[in-house]
Amino acid sequence: MDFKSPSLRLSSDSEESLGNFVTKDAQRSTTRARRHNILVASLVLVVLSFVGIFAFLFWTPYSLRLSTPISSPHDNATSAILVDVEDEQTTVVPSVLDPWDPRLSLNGPPTAQFRENLKSDVKYITSWPGAGWTNDVMTYANMIYLGFITDRVPVVPMFTPSHINIGATNPVRPIAFGDVFDVPLMRKLTGKAILEWREVKDSESEEVDEIGCWNIWESVQYREHAPRGSAAPDHLKLDISYTKTPPWIKLIPDFEHDSHTTFWSLARLAFPQALNEDLGTPLPSPLHGVSRPPDAQMMCYDYMYYVCAQQPYEYETDYSPAWRYVAQYMHWVPSLQNLANVYLNRAFGVPEDGPTPPYIAIHVRHYDFADQCSVPLNECFASIAVIVRRVREVQDQIQAEKGIVVNHIIMTSDEKDEAWWQEVADQNWSTPDHSKTKELYGNWHPVLIDAVIQSGGIGFVGTWGSTMSIMAKRRVEAWHGGITRQVQWGYVGADDH
Repeated sequence: MDFKSPSLRLSSDSEESLGNFVTKDAQRSTTRARRHNILVASLVLVVLSFVGIFAFLFWTPYSLRLSTPISSPHDNATSAILVDVEDEQTTVVPSVLDPWDPRLSLNGPPTAQFRENLKSDVKYITSWPGAGWTNDVMTYANMIYLGFITDRVPVVPMFTPSHINIGATNPVRPIAFGDVFDVPLMRKLTGKAILEWREVKDSESEEVDEIGCWNIWESVQYREHAPRGSAAPDHLKLDISYTKTPPWIKLIPDFEHDSHTTFWSLARLAFPQALNEDLGTPLPSPLHGVSRPPDAQMMCYDYMYYVCAQQPYEYETDYSPAWRYVAQYMHWVPSLQNLANVYLNRAFGVPEDGPTPPYIAIHVRHYDFADQCSVPLNECFASIAVIVRRVREVQDQIQAEKGIVVNHIIMTSDEKDEAWWQEVADQNWSTPDHSKTKELYGNWHPVLIDAVIQSGGIGFVGTWGSTMSIMAKRRVEAWHGGITRQVQWGYVGADDH
């Protein structure tokens, strides 16, 4: 076959053949352009998808940060860099500081006098413990919440023993707030700076700091004519001059049977207008005899257990701001949680290092509640049979709603009567073995381990009116979506329903 050039081949074809060729060529060009556009669009979509994924992973709205659980900072090592300092020691410094890192709210490490460590452009707030441990937990949550609404950084003292000292052969030392609750995690979950006093002032310092504080206690109750007492200022080496708060802070004026004030009444006292009013003469401090007005930078109040938003004892309510914005984010330090898991697994007869089976915890408080009984104790406190009924209600509801059959029940109580504990054993319920707890871990740990156990179940049965039961109930509901009941008491049939 003779070879012909494309031009010759085209010239020998008809007009129709030429038209067909041009049409097909145009169609091929259109197809190539369409494929190119599809490819470009696909690449754009892929890029946008990756941008969306990274935005989701690394940016979370504040409202979601408050409600979404995050892993504890103790679970992951902090990325760090090593720097040489003048004394040739090597210091570990995080490469990226957490926005709520305590170093951003202080001048540096703990100092001999607390004022040396306060930043001039930051305001702080503090208060003191003055009751049983659970009440002091609530007190600190109240103080922290007041700090949030007044734009002050809360500075939390240690827990001091009250009930813990009962029966102790030697005085029980305080325990740091951050040795019980996971403060770094709390900062992240609340999105707020929270400090401990041990981060501000050197725990070993013998320097005495003078400070002026508000005396709430004398304004809200009429039995004691002095500020509420606390051992914490002594441990912190603080010499306090108290100023009595105005009478208008009292929630129910002239009512002697309630001692509550409100968050916003106390918040008013943390701002300049109230501080510049005629406050009266502050009481002389006990050590140096100085009279100082309430401190404008380190605002402090003597006792904040009896504080509410709208009604007394509102921790049980669904709107409680101290619970919603603070206390529900006070998770246990991992070491305490792990220790409680060991006690649980031992009690249930499963491997100590294995998973803890779903369980229902019970808290029965008797001890000091006996003073409130107007009938014999066996008629005042709920019987084991009444508690059994409540436990079965919780078991049935868990099975109906979650499809889980819970066979592990554990009892925690301050009851000392051996016959009562035998009734507990007759139900095949477990109990934590605290026979060596104080010896191994110290006087604080029986109550701390019990509190962790109470908070960790999928169900809980508590004692009506007990703050320990109230907090356990709220933790089980908030942390585990658990089912709870509170047992009424005071007379025979009090819990009938």
